[in-house]
Amino acid sequence: MPEKTPLVENPVRDEEALIRRIRDGEHDLFYELIQPYERRVYFAAFAILRNQADAEDVAQEAALKALKNIRQFRAESRFSTWLIQITVNEARMWRRKHHAHTMESIAGRDDDGQGNYTPRDFADWREIPSETLERKEIREKLNEALAELGEIYRDVFVLRDMHHLSIEETSQALGISTASVKTRLLRARLMLRDLLSPGLGGSWNTRLSFEKGVKPW
Repeated sequence: MPEKTPLVENPVRDEEALIRRIRDGEHDLFYELIQPYERRVYFAAFAILRNQADAEDVAQEAALKALKNIRQFRAESRFSTWLIQITVNEARMWRRKHHAHTMESIAGRDDDGQGNYTPRDFADWREIPSETLERKEIREKLNEALAELGEIYRDVFVLRDMHHLSIEETSQALGISTASVKTRLLRARLMLRDLLSPGLGGSWNTRLSFEKGVKPW
């Protein structure tokens, strides 16, 4: 008699089952649902707010809001995407409320407002070797560079390149057009590589990977 093939767990179906049970009133299961995404939620908030305490507060608020609105979640998107969108919205509201006055950013210095940002001649920041990015000082430089971006560029970059939301999902989360997402994302990437290049020498920065008309999305 042939052996039965063991059942393989399906994380997506398990998540769907958890959501159904939470909607039916088993709210104590909510932590189990969001636990895999706790770090992502915190870092999404931190990337926008640049403050640990604020990010922790916003992460908690986002979790509570997700629980309160769990019935509004639609399976057209991933739960993680929906949760990150809530987090980003909460972080942006927090920023508007608590940080009305911001310092001048690189966007204000090097961008003419029409999308005509001129990059220096070196490689795309994403081509930095992984072993380089793993060094603590390089991670710190990347974090500092991200803080230099204007808010409208940083928000798009955080969602699209750090949390891998689609262009459409990013558009919905920020309430802007897909064309604006693409424009801001491209400018954010160019600004970041200009900021990172001086401290990241080596053969990777001798090539120009960006050419006019190339769409990196």
